[in-house]
Amino acid sequence: MLQDSVQKFVQRHYSFDDRNAILASPKGYSEECWALFAELGWLTVPFSEGDGGFGGLATDLMVLMEEFGKAMVVEPFVPTAVLGGGIVAALGDDERKGPMLAALMEGQLQLAGAFYEASGRYNLANVATSATREGDEYVVSGEKILVLNGAHADGLLVSVRTSGEQRDATGISILHIDSASAGVKRQEYTTVDGHKAAQIRFDGVRVPAANLIGEEGAALNALEQVVDRATLCVSAEAVGALDALLHKTVEYSKTRKQFGTAIGTFQALQHRMADMFIECQLARSIVMMAAMKLDSNISAGEKAKAVSAAKSRVGKAIRKVGQEAVQLHGGIGITNELDVGHLFKRVTGIETLFGNTDYHTARFAQK
Repeated sequence: MLQDSVQKFVQRHYSFDDRNAILASPKGYSEECWALFAELGWLTVPFSEGDGGFGGLATDLMVLMEEFGKAMVVEPFVPTAVLGGGIVAALGDDERKGPMLAALMEGQLQLAGAFYEASGRYNLANVATSATREGDEYVVSGEKILVLNGAHADGLLVSVRTSGEQRDATGISILHIDSASAGVKRQEYTTVDGHKAAQIRFDGVRVPAANLIGEEGAALNALEQVVDRATLCVSAEAVGALDALLHKTVEYSKTRKQFGTAIGTFQALQHRMADMFIECQLARSIVMMAAMKLDSNISAGEKAKAVSAAKSRVGKAIRKVGQEAVQLHGGIGITNELDVGHLFKRVTGIETLFGNTDYHTARFAQK
């Protein structure tokens, strides 16, 4: 039913031309579509029933994100509901997270997670942004990069160092900072796949101590688990996009003629498309495995290992299927007029998001 609701939404509201118009808008996403997300209950999917959500299962998120991937949905579902909402749900007390999550699920609150820094690569423990306690406030200084939805979010969930050295696993806290606070400087830009992100600088930003999410200095484990869930989401999104690339390539091969014959009849090209199909199925299977492990009672280390296995395998599929789709389409495959080029850019962006193929391969080996 969840999958069917997304498919109907795409058919009615999210054609390729609709998406291009949304990307060209000032915010880079549709407020009308976001309100419809809330009305259809999609913003409740990442949250448990105890938090007022749909159930919070990773397998449900996989179904949703795969359909989003096929249509290249650009609304900030992962930054707001999975990253931002995930941190609030994992670390917030009942008094704080109740109102925040309710507003988020109603489509009234947008969040962004500011977790990465220029010197940190994909290491979430590498935090130089400092938060110094002064009475009933924290004074925050530092800079965050690649903050998805950072330019338009109402609130920022920022990883800060309240104690210890830059790369220590302890001493990391999460602060909820109002985007309009004095000293917050946001530089918006468009990523290669058309999505919006921001580089955000905090110059002596004063934040009430009550805006601390969770226990001071003990946020890293929860942060890593939330980012792993987001990694699974974008991996599932990539599976949907790769499936769309395969389908569009096969259909194109039936109509594109060379030497008076449809190129789909050439055995060499059939073999290449068969390899694309195999890569798509391998990617879907391993993402499904990772989703089921996230929903199980195994250790946090085993869950992280499953996510890295999925992201690594999906990264290899992205390279194979994406490049083959472009090559089999020829020059038209990289034009803005054809959706294949946009799909290719999106999956290429996903390959580096939350850790690229090499990073997750190495992390898998270390677990």
